[in-house]
Amino acid sequence: MTRTRPTWDAYFSQLAVMVASRSTCLRRNVGALLVKGERIISTGYNGAPQGVPHCLEIGCLREAEGIPSGHRYELCRGVHAEQNAIINAARYGISTIDSVLYCTNQPCMLCARMLVNAGVVRVVHLGDFNDETAMGIFRDAGIEVCEYQIKGSENFED
Repeated sequence: MTRTRPTWDAYFSQLAVMVASRSTCLRRNVGALLVKGERIISTGYNGAPQGVPHCLEIGCLREAEGIPSGHRYELCRGVHAEQNAIINAARYGISTIDSVLYCTNQPCMLCARMLVNAGVVRVVHLGDFNDETAMGIFRDAGIEVCEYQIKGSENFED
């Protein structure tokens, strides 16, 4: 009997989708994993800081003001999924140097800067966001960025 297994990119990308299901953002559900040596070292999803009311409970200022995606980040009470993955690793003393980020969306330029400084060497994302400034930061830092498409079983071969 032949059995197929997901590739590492398929496996971790699908797990990032599951992590995104915990998001408390009203506009975009994002999940992220930091992986080292094919082992998950940290996860994060976007939402309000711990102990602070979630946007699900109190609403979204950016939505109420009609601010488009990718603009006026400073008005958002949420912490990005990529940021939370880095913060969660730091909280437990786990090094992120030479790690790979799997994320449901292309990181923004704020997260790109943090990922560079965190020592991430590769970013695999599922698209659904476009920030050319972030892509320039990744290029300048020599970080490989791959857009992965979850399509079906054809992505599950080793």
